[in-house]
Amino acid sequence: MKPRAEVEKEILEIVDRETRAWDTKDVDLLITVFHPDMVWPWPPTSDAHDPLKWVLVLGRFDAQRWKKVWQDLFDTHALVHNRRQTRKIEVSEQGDGALAVVDVDTLWRDRDGKDFHWKGRACKVYSRVGKDWKMTMHTGLLEY
Repeated sequence: MKPRAEVEKEILEIVDRETRAWDTKDVDLLITVFHPDMVWPWPPTSDAHDPLKWVLVLGRFDAQRWKKVWQDLFDTHALVHNRRQTRKIEVSEQGDGALAVVDVDTLWRDRDGKDFHWKGRACKVYSRVGKDWKMTMHTGLLEY
């Protein structure tokens, strides 16, 4: 088993890789972070802490479907800013599971000047798959 500090660096790398993908609008890079069994629940608002209100917009990970959704966003919106701060990384005692708590403030603007703002705290959950880490779950952004 790898030392905890080394695993934390690996988790930070995948968090930073995801951020880089959003920053550069690189859908192929973005897709590399997801586990094939990932499901992404999303609250309708940043104060919807009760999961009874959450929705599943994309369903189970499907690379082609998810790539199309993200590419459509990239093609129709300018990225105004993407501020992300990793607040915590937690690794399982076995070194095969981890989570990262990330504060996100990402602002997109469409061609008509309408803003699409992602703001709040996410919990990104990862599983070791062979030598790689893959995101298995991600809570939608919530304000705490």
